[in-house]
Amino acid sequence: MITTPPTLETERLILRGFEPGDFQAVADMWADEDVVRFIGFSRTPQDAWFASIRARGMWPVLGYGYWMVTERETGAFIGEAGFADFKRGMTPDLSVHPEAGWAFVKSAWGKGYATEAVSAAHNWLDTKLPGTSHCIMNPEHVASRRVAEKIGYSFLTDSLYGDTPVNVMQRET
Repeated sequence: MITTPPTLETERLILRGFEPGDFQAVADMWADEDVVRFIGFSRTPQDAWFASIRARGMWPVLGYGYWMVTERETGAFIGEAGFADFKRGMTPDLSVHPEAGWAFVKSAWGKGYATEAVSAAHNWLDTKLPGTSHCIMNPEHVASRRVAEKIGYSFLTDSLYGDTPVNVMQRET
């Protein structure tokens, strides 16, 4: 079982585990209305802290979790990407496979960082836990859907997360 997040490196990015020094940048990202527009909720600083700790804590329990994504050149935090089991209680049941997710600061948009980071995370997943993974997204979130499709996700079904319509996408390796 993998108990700590492995560090992944790409040409432009480093994906690593959450560190306390990341907190303010994470809290700022999750408070940005543009960032959370299609996610459906912002996070208070406390919620951002708890989510970051939870993401790091998934590793020893599930063998996967989230990475903090930083620019290799500057070390600046630009987002989060990874896998979880959120026990969403929705149909279809996503908790039987890793659920991919990602969010990036506005300054990272349009640079291909999301595709680069999410691809690196999936390359890691493909070697450690090959099989099915899912992601969900707001049907209007075109940019996120493009990222998902570039790394092999395809539309599975429409669903509801609570009262919110979502697209469920699936990827097989």
